[in-house]
Amino acid sequence: MTYCVGMQVDRGILFMSDTRTNSGVDNISTFRKMFHFDVPGDRCLTLMTAGNLATTQAVISLLQERGKSPDERSPDIERLPSMFQVARLVGQTLREVIGEHAGAGQTASSTFHATVLLGGQIGDGEPRLYLIYPEGNFIEASPDTPFFQVGETKYGRPILIRAYEPDMSFEEAMKLLLVSFDSTIKANLSVALPLDYHIYENGSLAMGRTGRVEADDAYFQEISSGWGVALREAFSNLPSFTFD
Repeated sequence: MTYCVGMQVDRGILFMSDTRTNSGVDNISTFRKMFHFDVPGDRCLTLMTAGNLATTQAVISLLQERGKSPDERSPDIERLPSMFQVARLVGQTLREVIGEHAGAGQTASSTFHATVLLGGQIGDGEPRLYLIYPEGNFIEASPDTPFFQVGETKYGRPILIRAYEPDMSFEEAMKLLLVSFDSTIKANLSVALPLDYHIYENGSLAMGRTGRVEADDAYFQEISSGWGVALREAFSNLPSFTFD
């Protein structure tokens, strides 16, 4: 399992993903789930993947190879003129990979399912954030739905719903994402640090702040312990229940 979040605020888009993959409690590995395609001054795209590891790696490899090989640059993720067309390309590639794997051994196509978060900006177009499904179709974030999650979504969702504000600073939004990830990590062993992040600023058309939050990160440890204390204090301050 995994946990990835893409979140739009007024200033830009934030991306965060964990790095744990597992096929049982005795087979745990660390793999990067966040990938970037950028042409400074023209576009900056970030993809995050969740689901079958072989499927997601095949999708990313195909997208990368089509950008490297002159004979396979139709279509090329680094040349398509709009975010919508990039989302269509990613969806088509994902559907093709799942279709190829599903017919090669196991009959349950869900075994090879994966989902993708795609966000970024191309040229003069508006910044966009998409959730792309295994079937290849997709939906776009909006003011009513300003963030998408993939993977193990349920534990970290309540804090996002309650605390998100579109005018948050990048610093506030990062803190919110870290609390969301901490809640998920506490509740599910299949999600774990390190966490990768990327902050894209609207109109920059270039990679923004990127980094990795390691298990020994002092700020994350402070957030984790502080959030637990704050919850206990908030619970204690609620009105007491009484039986009639």
